Amino acid sequence: MARYDAEADYVVVGAGSSGCVLASRLSEDAASSVILVEAGGRDDHPYLRMPLGFLRAVRDPRFGWNFMSEPEAHLGGRPLWIPRGKVLGGCSSINGMFYMRGHPLDYDGWAAVGCTGWGYEHVLPYFKRSETSWRGEDRYHGSKGPLHVIPVNTNGLFHEEMMEAAKRCGYPITDDINGEVPEGFARGEVTIDSRGRRSSAARAYLHPSMKRPNLRVELNALTTRVLFEGQTAVGIEYAREGRITRVRARREVLLSGGAYNSPQLLMLSGVGPAAHLNRHAIPVVADLPGVGRNLSEHAVSMVEFAATRANTFLSKLRADRAALSAARWAIFGGGAFSTLINSCNGIIRTEPGLDRPDVQLMCNPVRLDADVWYPGFSERKQHLFSVGIVALHPHSRGHVELHSADPTAAPRLVMNLAQESHDVATIRRGIRAVRELYRTSPQAELTGAELTPGEQIRSDAEIDAFVRSSVQLTQHPVGTCSMGTGPDAVLDAELKVRGVQGLRVIDASIMPTVPGGNTNAAAIMIGEKGADLVLGRPALSADVDAVWRVPADRHGTQAVVPPARQFA
Repeated sequence: MARYDAEADYVVVGAGSSGCVLASRLSEDAASSVILVEAGGRDDHPYLRMPLGFLRAVRDPRFGWNFMSEPEAHLGGRPLWIPRGKVLGGCSSINGMFYMRGHPLDYDGWAAVGCTGWGYEHVLPYFKRSETSWRGEDRYHGSKGPLHVIPVNTNGLFHEEMMEAAKRCGYPITDDINGEVPEGFARGEVTIDSRGRRSSAARAYLHPSMKRPNLRVELNALTTRVLFEGQTAVGIEYAREGRITRVRARREVLLSGGAYNSPQLLMLSGVGPAAHLNRHAIPVVADLPGVGRNLSEHAVSMVEFAATRANTFLSKLRADRAALSAARWAIFGGGAFSTLINSCNGIIRTEPGLDRPDVQLMCNPVRLDADVWYPGFSERKQHLFSVGIVALHPHSRGHVELHSADPTAAPRLVMNLAQESHDVATIRRGIRAVRELYRTSPQAELTGAELTPGEQIRSDAEIDAFVRSSVQLTQHPVGTCSMGTGPDAVLDAELKVRGVQGLRVIDASIMPTVPGGNTNAAAIMIGEKGADLVLGRPALSADVDAVWRVPADRHGTQAVVPPARQFA
């Protein structure tokens, strides 16, 4: 019998958004033991705690995997920067903290392709269980969960001007993008606690659980493969400081590495497309052609306008003011550095008759490359407004492959961004919507010349060329270990890997399609629901009163909703 250095009932690989939830929920049972293995280190740096620190954290190589895509064929050969969290909390420790669930129809779409138990009425109770919302307990929100959700502090961020302009353009205004009216313009919500600290999955779930004697967390430990006896997963190997450690799982191995690392680890372990594994001389445990396929991401292009006045958020980044804001955050948990720089969040339909919104507009009263500046020593950047136009339901699909059988080598990432003309056209319509929005009063009085792409870019062909030259990733990858029933499905609806035993994947890679919004909330929901599946608990019951409704769009038409999902 093989020798193991440690053992536990459950071995969880990856302390990201889903993995932290899993380890916490599984270790609530004192009779069960859990070992959580994370390739990164601790999450105690100020950049990871201060909300505005994400502008530094997401670029800091100490906290990320620092991936790059292959040269993208549909973007003129441009490779894409892919920052992914390599630290306790994963991407929830370095992301922009936006809290969005997506549209109810997104989850009903999962159920429609064979993901039984993953419709909106099934996932809503897990969203509620995960959060302590500033709204309190109601049909859509929870008040006792580990994850803290509060609104963006919009003081000085031109929120009122943006909302009034949106209203005059005919867009719906909603009080709760995650509630009864899941589209329109709203104040953004973020995962920040009442003390002004980032509420990452690590801080919300894992840290309070780490004092439990049945939970062991291994840091700076790179999992190199899943160990099998025949077709049954029995443990893992991880490397740290040149030493290999073998950990046995008495019950199950649970992969929570995310949309890039989970399929990579499966393939390194012999689970994946047989032809690809054979090319790398990896013995095949299970021939699953869908591993690494179906990679879906939200594409985003930026539009920038000059500001007519020198009073955007850039003023608060002058060195002396920034120092005072940092001190105020550290002592009192308030001030400019304790929130996200966002005027409002627009979730809109850019064509009449769509069944749900197709574009997200992230309206920011600052340039995204803004940083602290020192009067007399460094040049202050230009005051401007920036808007991210996100295609919420992309048709393009990429894939993850191995560069080699070396587990320390980065995976080969082909995003295929803008492969489908549908996605480019969606962003093009979003750009035209932004131009109208920012030229409508009262926002119009604050908006100067269009800097990017520039007012001279007018025709469909010109805008499409701009999109292909500028589009980037939102860091919302999903789908590479998709659940479902088709020939390329990697998992069943209980998140078990097909063709083997004792192995599940529980992270964003399980999603058949990407929800229409930022994906961190969905990844945490997956951790919550996944823990119940592992433990064999009954699914949480749905709130039958938690209906949603469809407002008339700016064209005066209702969305086309399938008859089974018509709500009052």
